[in-house]
Amino acid sequence: KALQLPQYAESFVDNGYDDLEVCKQIGDPDLDAIGVAVPHHRRRIHEAVRRLKEADERAAGLYFTLEPPP
Repeated sequence: KALQLPQYAESFVDNGYDDLEVCKQIGDPDLDAIGVAVPHHRRRIHEAVRRLKEADERAAGLYFTLEPPP
């Protein structure tokens, strides 16, 4: 939805891409299977996957501890 490519939504879900963790693994063979043939659409999806992976890398340096309040 955020990529403004709603025409592929059903195909993504039908092919098991219904979770952001799974979507981070999308490559060209996956886009072929989903039916994304338009080069500009493919670039937009690849860019979104790259941003998801970068967000993970930035968050990987964070950690939380749970401690009772003083």
